[in-house]
Amino acid sequence: MATTPQRPKAQEGTISSLNAAIEAMNLAKEASSITPAKAAFGGAAVLLTMIKVCLLLFRDEVFQVHTQPGIDD
Repeated sequence: MATTPQRPKAQEGTISSLNAAIEAMNLAKEASSITPAKAAFGGAAVLLTMIKVCLLLFRDEVFQVHTQPGIDD
């Protein structure tokens, strides 16, 4: 009996949560009328996006660029 790994489902949940948090930060930035708050919400959204990208790049504990044939051969 083959078992399916739980890691991808957990990571999908993490990515989904990050997407929701990024959207919430963008909405808060648009709704805010205070300039420093807009900068804080925008910076937080950028930081969450960078975290999401890093999670996607390091999926399966292998840097995805190195999984393509022809690179570093």
